[in-house]
Amino acid sequence: MLELHRKVRMCVTDGSTAGGTLPPEATEKFNTWGGWPAMRGLSRWYELEVICKGEPDNTGYFINITEIDNAVREEVLPYLQDMISGPIDPASIPLGEVMRGIINNLQPLLNETVAEARLNLTPMLSLGMESEHMDRVIIRHQYEFSAAHRLHCADLSDEQNIKIFGKCNNPEGHGHNYVLEVAISLPVDPMGEIATVEELDELIDTTVIKPFDHKHLNKDTPEFADLNPTVENISKVIYEKLAPKVDDLGSMPGSELVEIKLWETQKTACTYKG
Repeated sequence: MLELHRKVRMCVTDGSTAGGTLPPEATEKFNTWGGWPAMRGLSRWYELEVICKGEPDNTGYFINITEIDNAVREEVLPYLQDMISGPIDPASIPLGEVMRGIINNLQPLLNETVAEARLNLTPMLSLGMESEHMDRVIIRHQYEFSAAHRLHCADLSDEQNIKIFGKCNNPEGHGHNYVLEVAISLPVDPMGEIATVEELDELIDTTVIKPFDHKHLNKDTPEFADLNPTVENISKVIYEKLAPKVDDLGSMPGSELVEIKLWETQKTACTYKG
């Protein structure tokens, strides 16, 4: 069984696609990489990642990516437009119901192959739902903190530490702007509501950002007083700090920490799933 991932970018403008009809100037697909329909005034930009599962036939395809593109723009684009342009404040629309609607709208056009949909609301925030678990939403949100550390193992000699860690063993330490992505699975209540992003932000700020931001991890944090603060160990510590607190997120019990991913640099990241 293969998974095919396809990202479709689009800009939704209030009133521009009501009933699924695009204005004449928006019908040509000139730049689907940047997003089509294109940005018009203060539009809303979305990126939808559709993950399909299947077995290829003699063509090597089980579904053509053009079918995915067309399905998103024929069904999801007007679906989002109708909600944004409707009488309900978009900020109060139940996000769990939005994700269910996206999957339900896509399945008939994509031969029931949709395994998951991820709606990227911003470059740092996405909502995901699996077709087999439509009672849950996965929020992925990114955060940043700055911290210094020294890579050093007390049970190794100075020569061994320098050989293993090189300049990262500098006695004065060095710093990073860490980027942290937290993925949390949340139950969807009968009305489609899920815990708010603000609740997640408060949890991360209290549990991770404030204790670690602008700190020397070796010197200022008890977690790394005797633990070498590699990106691997930092990832594991963050997961273990968050996991027992996630169940209290929101008004409904049953939230779960899926994984955390920590970028030490743009080239180096570590994911920990517990």
